[in-house]
Amino acid sequence: MADGLFRDYESSGFCEVFGDASPRAHYARLLDRLEALGPTEMTARADMVGSILRRQGITFNVYGHQAGTERTWPLDLVPRLIPADEWSHLERGLAQRVRVLDMFLDDLYVGERTAIRDGVIPGWLVESSPGYVREAIGIHVRGARCVVSGIDLVRDIEGTYRVLEDNLRVPSGVAYVLENRAAMTRALSSAFEPYRVRPVHHYGASLLRTLRELAPSHAHDPTVVVLTPGVFNSAYFEHVFLARQMGVELVEGRDLVVEDGRVHMRTTRGLQRVDVIYRRVNDDSVDPVVFRPESLLGVPGLMSVIRSGGVSVANAIGNGVIDDKALYPYVPALIRHYLGEEPIIPNVTTYLPWEPDQLEAILGRLDQLVVKPATESGGYGIVIGPAASAEELDQVAANLQADPRSFIAQEVIALSTHPTWTDQGLRARHIDLRPFVLQGETVEVIPGGLTRVALREGSLIVNSSQGGGSKDTWVLA
Repeated sequence: MADGLFRDYESSGFCEVFGDASPRAHYARLLDRLEALGPTEMTARADMVGSILRRQGITFNVYGHQAGTERTWPLDLVPRLIPADEWSHLERGLAQRVRVLDMFLDDLYVGERTAIRDGVIPGWLVESSPGYVREAIGIHVRGARCVVSGIDLVRDIEGTYRVLEDNLRVPSGVAYVLENRAAMTRALSSAFEPYRVRPVHHYGASLLRTLRELAPSHAHDPTVVVLTPGVFNSAYFEHVFLARQMGVELVEGRDLVVEDGRVHMRTTRGLQRVDVIYRRVNDDSVDPVVFRPESLLGVPGLMSVIRSGGVSVANAIGNGVIDDKALYPYVPALIRHYLGEEPIIPNVTTYLPWEPDQLEAILGRLDQLVVKPATESGGYGIVIGPAASAEELDQVAANLQADPRSFIAQEVIALSTHPTWTDQGLRARHIDLRPFVLQGETVEVIPGGLTRVALREGSLIVNSSQGGGSKDTWVLA
């Protein structure tokens, strides 16, 4: 292993950077550049990154934390590199998965429900999901239902990429992909020189083009807006960022009104018709007439305009059923059902507590498995068996027996590790990857995505709400 910065570096499992104690070929030139900086300069550059992000106001919110909700986005100085051949494999697998999930959702809400009819996925499981929206039945969507998708990937101990979960409701994090790249080009510009790194700055233009493709047929020069819940939402920075990137208005529910079967935006010049809404509010908040009457986040009457085709909304209402982790184990079967293909990117081995024989097996191995709430996000509620106390495992067992539908169990995946700059120098930390997929007339996988890193030593939880950070992700041309 390298001297200097990496003299005391140790990793376990699959290391992204080192194989058999030697740097992987695509990392060798990066390591040379880092070694040339030395520890003092590395610390200075890391401080520079933090300073850039603070000055730019690049933040995220953590709900319910005593130290306050808003924090500067944590970006690690050492980028994650993905070779072209690896990325080509991921692109094909992600496009396959998103295409099938779109087909399933369309079949579910406006089709013959063939996956349920043919026994590929249990109907009761789908219809009991909090993300299943009965009010969306019969609503035809112009273009794709999964316009923006975030698919979480991990690498196991063999280095195999696996899908960990699907995010098709209102996936977040892409703004940080762009800001990470901007900060790194300033703080570590010399590291880019030996590489041809595929750009990500075009995301705003690609997103706008994809959204405009969804516009109703009557809209010849469609108006697009971003609908935000407001400043207290955890992803509000991203809502502002994306609206600016696309050059469109950022609106709240109170800024929109339904008149004459169309959605209009209030402006100083009067009402302006809106054709496409990129919504960042949850399904049950989009229309208080149909869903929660106490909600102030949505637009009264919006669902009727969506149903009539007077406005397009991305992502489609009802996509959240796929975010339910209880449906995740069935995606490989859905790929076979709709496409007649094998999954290009496999799932993590998953067990179903609502199946009595599997529940018994899960209870006998709780100390070896990960148990996840089916409908939680952000890393909340996850219990990692090998790290849990006897009391925690007893509580998990009780929860599983009382409400097996609300959980899944998975084999522990020792996520791949990557050198990360800490107060003690470079240390191995676990990472995952959330690539973003745009689906309109074509499918575009944005090169790279959001690499999240568990900053706590030994932790497998990479979510920012649980103390995680991020890395710039370089896809090599």
